[in-house]
Amino acid sequence: MNKKLIWKRLLIGCAWVISLGGLVVLMSFIETKKAGVKCTAVNVSIPGGQYFIDKQEVDHIIEVTSHSLVGRPIENINIQELEDKLKANPFIEFAKVYTEMDGVLRVEVSQRQPILRVMNRYDMDFYVDQHGLKIPLSLNFTARVLVANGFIDELFTNRVDSLHTRLAKDLFKAADYIRRDSLWDAQIAQMYVNNDREIELIPRVGNQRILIGNADSLNVKLNNLQAFYKQVLPKVGWDTYKMINVKYTNQVIGIKNENIKADSIKAAKAAKEDSLRTKRDSSQIKL
Repeated sequence: MNKKLIWKRLLIGCAWVISLGGLVVLMSFIETKKAGVKCTAVNVSIPGGQYFIDKQEVDHIIEVTSHSLVGRPIENINIQELEDKLKANPFIEFAKVYTEMDGVLRVEVSQRQPILRVMNRYDMDFYVDQHGLKIPLSLNFTARVLVANGFIDELFTNRVDSLHTRLAKDLFKAADYIRRDSLWDAQIAQMYVNNDREIELIPRVGNQRILIGNADSLNVKLNNLQAFYKQVLPKVGWDTYKMINVKYTNQVIGIKNENIKADSIKAAKAAKEDSLRTKRDSSQIKL
């Protein structure tokens, strides 16, 4: 074998050994220095604002207020235990705790984002977050989200849990679709489940309800509804229909308001009576 090649390989091998040795020495130095560092402060970060949980609540969970962390050696702080305590809170989706060389304990927390509030038929009240998980209400903050009530059987055991019934999953799917669409997010105020276990949407404008049935083909159903809004309601009036049925993807069925029907019949009857009275008066004048 060529001597130059042998020396080259030896030099490369020595370089790797020296590098690894230096790394070991550096890590040992860091660990030695870290062993003498005490926690100087706790810095809590909650991106996106403080709603369900705030800095004071985080401080309470990891016992900052009891002064059990500040002043304690960093090596004696159980980082994993602190993260587990934070993650046990139902309003916290993610938690990360780490230390810096200056002794500052960094705590990063992200909250769950509710998109739906459910009031089931057993008087249980809970939120559903953006991942479709049930979470409890908060004493500190009320989220302004879409509300669903009526004949909803989904139960809640006051802990973070997934949705179990098909209807609850459809409500979540519909709420998620509505919040992502600026038009329907502004137009739909509430969802109601009727005794046939079908979903009705309650708009902010008009007195009618919108029957979508389930959450299948929502894009098609709501596009049909939008066309109905644009082409039909401006001609007949927003209060003409008490129900707009779009649960069938190929048609829109408008169910007229009985009050309007009764008013129309009454008006027609009154017009007929006026016509007969006019004719009778005319006959009397001729006589």
